[in-house]
Amino acid sequence: MQTPPWLLSAVPALATLPDVPTGERFQYLLEHGSMKVGIYAPRGHDPQGPHVRDEIYVIISGTGTFVKNGERHPFQPHDLLFVEAGAEHRFEDFSDDFATWVLFWGPKGGEAP
Repeated sequence: MQTPPWLLSAVPALATLPDVPTGERFQYLLEHGSMKVGIYAPRGHDPQGPHVRDEIYVIISGTGTFVKNGERHPFQPHDLLFVEAGAEHRFEDFSDDFATWVLFWGPKGGEAP
């Protein structure tokens, strides 16, 4: 039975990422309206900066430290992290198996609180 496009699973999603030893590894897997879902698994360091839309990360595997607007917090599998549009953020000191779902949605500049 073929998997429907609206059902995402981490193991096949990770297989879509480019095989690079270091740097950013990211792939969009689902888009609908303003919503985009991707998988992100950087290697070595996380080079990202602020984004123009709100986003959520759902940690698939690995541990490390998440930095948002200068605050540092540990993360682990199954944690959900919210980042409002324009916020400085990155993952640091993450394990080699680190991977996360990332969801973007809404208008540029984020949604009003």
